[in-house]
Amino acid sequence: MIAVLVFLVVCAVLGYRIISAVPSLLHTPLMSGMNALSGITVLGAIAVYAVAPPELQWAAGLAMVLAMINVAGGFWVTERMVRMFRGRRPGRSDRPSTEDGEGER
Repeated sequence: MIAVLVFLVVCAVLGYRIISAVPSLLHTPLMSGMNALSGITVLGAIAVYAVAPPELQWAAGLAMVLAMINVAGGFWVTERMVRMFRGRRPGRSDRPSTEDGEGER
């Protein structure tokens, strides 16, 4: 159990150092690209939950919840980034047209 906690702390510090070294211009595109890896983290947490002893299943459950928050946050940031780069053009709405069922191109 101590080894797992030490591993968690080392990974958290390493992750913080890596992310803080990324230029802010690249941070959002990299975050949206890493969203797929968060999905893999969810699958890993589910697998660990299935085989974990009952006294450690809470940790795997917490990992599932945190990974899902990360996935949802990644989609939210990606959507905001796409809106920022798309911008508003005169005569064009940000919402898809509902008349023919297809969005504007």
